[in-house]
Amino acid sequence: MAGSTHTVTNQAPPLVGYDVFTADRALTAAVERHLAPGLHEEALEELSGLGRSCGSVQTQEWGAQANENPPVLRTHDRYGHRVDEVGFHPAWHRLLGKGVSAGLTSAWSRPGGHVRRAAAFLMWTQVEAGNCCPLSMTHAAVPALRADPGLAAEWEPRLASRVYDRELRPARLKAGALFGMGMTEKQGGSDVRANTTSARPLAEDGTYELTGHKWFCSAPMSDGFLVLARAPGGLTCFLVPRVLADGTRNVFLIQRLKDKLGNRSNASAEVEFAGTWARRVGEEGSGVRTVIGMVAATRLDCVLGSAGLMRQAVAQAVHHCAYREAFGAKLVDQPLMRNVLADLAIESEAATTLALRLAAAYDAAEGGDERERALLRIAVPVAKYWVTKRCAPVAVEAAECLGGNGYVEESGMPRLVRESPLNSIWEGAGNVQALDVLRALGREPLALEAYLTEVGLARGADHRLDAAIRGLLTELADLGAAEGRARRLAERLALVLQGSLLVRYAPPEVADAFCAGRLGGDGGAAFGTLPPTLDLASVVERARPVAVA
Repeated sequence: MAGSTHTVTNQAPPLVGYDVFTADRALTAAVERHLAPGLHEEALEELSGLGRSCGSVQTQEWGAQANENPPVLRTHDRYGHRVDEVGFHPAWHRLLGKGVSAGLTSAWSRPGGHVRRAAAFLMWTQVEAGNCCPLSMTHAAVPALRADPGLAAEWEPRLASRVYDRELRPARLKAGALFGMGMTEKQGGSDVRANTTSARPLAEDGTYELTGHKWFCSAPMSDGFLVLARAPGGLTCFLVPRVLADGTRNVFLIQRLKDKLGNRSNASAEVEFAGTWARRVGEEGSGVRTVIGMVAATRLDCVLGSAGLMRQAVAQAVHHCAYREAFGAKLVDQPLMRNVLADLAIESEAATTLALRLAAAYDAAEGGDERERALLRIAVPVAKYWVTKRCAPVAVEAAECLGGNGYVEESGMPRLVRESPLNSIWEGAGNVQALDVLRALGREPLALEAYLTEVGLARGADHRLDAAIRGLLTELADLGAAEGRARRLAERLALVLQGSLLVRYAPPEVADAFCAGRLGGDGGAAFGTLPPTLDLASVVERARPVAVA
């Protein structure tokens, strides 16, 4: 029995029982903006259904359970036979099945598929981000497999399937399949050209035997993996099936699982190849060129994932402050807290707006729009660099909005904080992205032209954005010694692009706050330093999730 002093008051109710999609005004507006009108009704109904699932008590519980019960490696069975299997909590399988059935691996062949999937992926990240890793790699494997039309015809329908089949058996017997990848090695990291795994040709054309190791192999229980290895003709991409066509296990020796800061529900492994059967994807020596499409797609998913984490962090902070009282007023109504929440909200909306714009560019590029394809070449590494870096400070500041409650595991905020650096590190850390931006600027003039055309669509609408564009043009005119300032350049490119998008598409109060705080020099280094003369109350209200049912 509770004591008479234990009356619970002044606590926010849990943020559950709501539609994560319709509660996100920036996301719903982006979907409607970037989809053809004829797709609106179907897409909005589909995404709202997923949004209700994401916000449900049951799905949120699955996310917490998957995080609290990380995968376990079993290298041998009871008799000493090598099995190399990773066991997951049932909640992991429930989430993965839901993600597959929601179309998170089937964007490439449906109208508006990338925009629809991007919105779904951004929401699904808010349930449990670790589960998004195999979904992302399965989706991203498609452009790499298309380097071999025969392989693409065989595998693409399995990857796009909405059926989750967890059993390890030949892919030809499965209604759906998942993909992982293994690119990096312990001696090379992001420098995949330093890979030492060898590939020896076998008698059957296009087949090889691999020997070597991979320092990071994500989702080791997948049905197939794209890996890089050295064939006689140079670094080459290979498809490694987990189970061979005759039903025997391929040689796939899992040495250990990584003990990670966050992303605890997802298995990341170190694996050894020792006579491992593989099928070549693309030509010998073209490994990097073959996988670059996969890398670009996973980098966009890093942007989407970070945008999703930021959105959840901001939603939790605004929700808490709308209920919590201190010093005689709701926190959300107090000027300084309102400034913090508004600052966080514009960062989140800028990330979401940019991420969905890139997804729309993917749809257009798939339809043959070369300008959009060129835009992706520079905008993807720019967004990957900047949006993923903003995720951690947003998550930490949002947790602080909950005070001590935000430092307690039950709030869910520590999980967001631990997850927040991941997308900046994986798929090429900050320096890799910044240098990739320089390469695009130096080698692909159409990419810069597409970027400048895009940001120029907002010229004349805001004097701070106009000044930022002029300053950026000055920086771009002199790329001498550019490597040492590559991060600064990537940051400026990202902020100007976000500013242009918000000026064109966001409500005036959001665009005004962004341009003041990010482009006009009226914001400080910490969140909560926007000019108080702005309409911050409207910004915060726009970011608030709908009332809990």
